[in-house]
Amino acid sequence: MKFMKIGTKPDTFCTEEASRTVISDVQSDLLIQINNISYLLHKFPLVPKCGLLQRLCSDSGDSEKVSIELHDIPGGEDAFELCAKFCYGITINLSAYNFVPAFCAAKFLRMTESLEKGNFVPKLEAFFNSCILEGWKDSITTLETTVKLPDWSENLGIIRKCIDSIVEKILTPPAKVSWSYTYTRPGYTKKQHHSVPKDWWTEDISDLDVDLFRCIITAVASTYMLPPQLIGEALHVYACRWLPDTTRPPPQTDEQFMEKNRRIVDTIVSMIPGDKRAVCVGFLLRLLIVANYLGVSPVTKTELLRRSSLQLQEATVNDLISPSHSPTDPEFYDIDLVVAVLRSFLVLWRRQSPAAASASESNGSSAQFLGTMRKVGKLIDSYLQVVARDANMPVSKLVSLAEALPDIAREDHDDIYKAINIYLKEHGDLSKTDKKRLCRILDCQKLSPEVRAHAVKNERLPLRTVVQVLFFEQDRDRASNSKAAATHDHHHKHKLPPLMPSQSQSQELFSTGKQTVPTSRELDIHNGHGHGHGKLKLGTADHHDKFTSSRGDHSTRRINVAGKKDYPLHLQTKRSDGKFPVGTEIKIVSSTEIQEQVEHQLETGSGSKLDVKRMIQRGSRSDHGRDKGKDR
Repeated sequence: MKFMKIGTKPDTFCTEEASRTVISDVQSDLLIQINNISYLLHKFPLVPKCGLLQRLCSDSGDSEKVSIELHDIPGGEDAFELCAKFCYGITINLSAYNFVPAFCAAKFLRMTESLEKGNFVPKLEAFFNSCILEGWKDSITTLETTVKLPDWSENLGIIRKCIDSIVEKILTPPAKVSWSYTYTRPGYTKKQHHSVPKDWWTEDISDLDVDLFRCIITAVASTYMLPPQLIGEALHVYACRWLPDTTRPPPQTDEQFMEKNRRIVDTIVSMIPGDKRAVCVGFLLRLLIVANYLGVSPVTKTELLRRSSLQLQEATVNDLISPSHSPTDPEFYDIDLVVAVLRSFLVLWRRQSPAAASASESNGSSAQFLGTMRKVGKLIDSYLQVVARDANMPVSKLVSLAEALPDIAREDHDDIYKAINIYLKEHGDLSKTDKKRLCRILDCQKLSPEVRAHAVKNERLPLRTVVQVLFFEQDRDRASNSKAAATHDHHHKHKLPPLMPSQSQSQELFSTGKQTVPTSRELDIHNGHGHGHGKLKLGTADHHDKFTSSRGDHSTRRINVAGKKDYPLHLQTKRSDGKFPVGTEIKIVSSTEIQEQVEHQLETGSGSKLDVKRMIQRGSRSDHGRDKGKDR
């Protein structure tokens, strides 16, 4: 910090009641009234150096006492006293802290070079140009003091010159930075830095008023000499310096405090560079949380929602967590804000990629957009696990956020199951209706084996959900067993020696008039009951040849119908005469039927204990029994 010392005489100003006077043998003949303070001074030292006082005292005689009111002098009594001491030759110290009021007051009193050589104004101008504008901290401090005298500082060019000086130094390559600067980031002093960081200037300008800060950032950005990320870092530092802590309730009576911070948020949002990577999504979400906390304008909030949703896939759970300050919402977490961000993300996502938004993964949707959606799905499910611990969180809000995600956002439902389990654990008094509503968002087919095993034993889940899990578990077991059996049959069939029909069989075959050669699909090999040899059947293939039994009376096989997925079937084998029974049925066990049976027993009270697995198996056996009855 630079200083300038002017004058050599000791300070002889003293205070008597509400008056300031100079200790002297000469009687005072000049009374200057400024606000509530009266200055008893002398014409001779002041009038020759002050053009204003010369004009006001021109009508009075030399011996006549003059009284003048200077209530509108810029800087008030403190600035006037600096000018008065300069006229008396009393020692004064000038610095960046008191330069602005002293310079404005000297200009007001017209203490120019035309009245006296070496007057106050030229000395202050020399100090300003050679010392203040050459220094980094001096320019910022001087600019900061212009807030008290904005109009005078603007008209005298102080603001413009300080901003130009600051911008010039910001644009200087870091390698050439030689002036002192502050850098108070945590951990910075613990490291060995051999060069000046690129954002060295952001800490110092964050002390400025928001309007002056905006002028500097706008001037720097207009040169296009700095990357957008550096501009964004300056905005981040300024927001951390001034914006309030959202973990505390907002002040109810200090409207001036709220309005000041609203203006800061509006200004920062308006200066965010258009580049998508200029600021991180964590900063945008914090601004959004603060904006919601302060109640900013809808335009600012909408812009923050749009910018946040563009980078939502990069966010963390901590970025989304914010306390609710609404007096009507008892919950601690502000889940409504997260719902708003997610909906904005979905709108932009569908607009940018209509094909990816409407198509499923199997239909070839864009890998990039699908990956983005999956990241957001993971983020929201992790957030749900946090807010599920809130004792006051209603089911409706949890379900609303969970259902806002499209189906392709979740590759599996393990995370959403964890959130549901946490919520059920923390809300033990939840009604049966709410439990069903909560578990309706769960897709049991998308649960991993480990989670399904946990769900089957989870007493907090509704019985309907447990039945669904068990049904899909049994369906998977059937599918895996059928696949293993088919693989074994195929492997065994290829290892058999080639079979050639006997002469009589050949004659019988060709006597039908058909000259077709049987294919591999027309070969149906059955193990005879009580025979030690295989029975070969040759002929044209019909639909019965596709379903044969290799063990026992019944087997569970799979059929592929018109390219659709495989279904488990319960089929009867041939009778002893080798024919299929008339009226053979294909029965698919339905989870809905099992659920209806279970709920019927619960409503009627029949049965003290329910074994859902045994009930599903018994339903399968009863189907076979009905088929056998039809055969008889």
